Amino acid sequence: MNILAADDEKLALSALVDTLKEAMPDATIYPFQYANDLLEFAKKTPCDIAFLDIEMNGESGIEVAKKLKEKQKEIGIIFVTGHSNYALEAFQMHANGYLMKPITPEDVKKEVEHLRKPVTKEKDKKLHVQCFGNFEVFFEGKAVEFNRSKSKEVFAYLIHRNGAVVTTPDIAGIIWEDGIFGLSRQKQLQTIISDLRKSLGALGFEDVIVKSKLGLSIDKSKIDCDLYNFIKGDVDAINSYLGEYMINYYWAEFTTDYLDTVKFKR
Repeated sequence: MNILAADDEKLALSALVDTLKEAMPDATIYPFQYANDLLEFAKKTPCDIAFLDIEMNGESGIEVAKKLKEKQKEIGIIFVTGHSNYALEAFQMHANGYLMKPITPEDVKKEVEHLRKPVTKEKDKKLHVQCFGNFEVFFEGKAVEFNRSKSKEVFAYLIHRNGAVVTTPDIAGIIWEDGIFGLSRQKQLQTIISDLRKSLGALGFEDVIVKSKLGLSIDKSKIDCDLYNFIKGDVDAINSYLGEYMINYYWAEFTTDYLDTVKFKR
């Protein structure tokens, strides 16, 4: 379970995190003092519950919660505050809970157990792919680890090709710049692709890689990708592009010209 914790006072935030850890020792807690940092993080990392202070650096926690709901519709919102006069407004925006400071682990457990929209037990069914900046892949809020760097690069290139079928010689030409594609290199590539499938299969996503007579492609329906969202005109994806695209890989550098042009026109 991924939990967001937000309070603009450092000591109060530390106390909140300690209480949440005691109440939910198996959860991963992400603490934030600033609303903008929390909202930026929420763009890329799915979370189950957010414990929010009602006032954050002069910004209303109610407004922060509304913006958070826009990014993650199913997230549970529990306000933690010393001000009871905000309770009506909090429930009008369909918050899931309201705790008065100081809170205890028992308070937290009771709120989590009685969420009006209980935390779903079903796991996130999509891989979250980050192309802007470094290329990274996330599942359930955690970075996916690939056994081989070349396996990750093959996946990156298939993502880059936006669902188009790519032949194995083309893939080899990308990950090895010497242009050699003999029998030995073919076997190496087969091992790399097999390793990629194994890494994705361990997460239940082996079928993300689609194999055909012509080559390999990506099943885009199983992926949430900032690049694909950018192409569709998603405002958050467009704003998240800051001029860097898959900076891990030399072959991706020319794509920034296209992305810059598209963002400028919008």
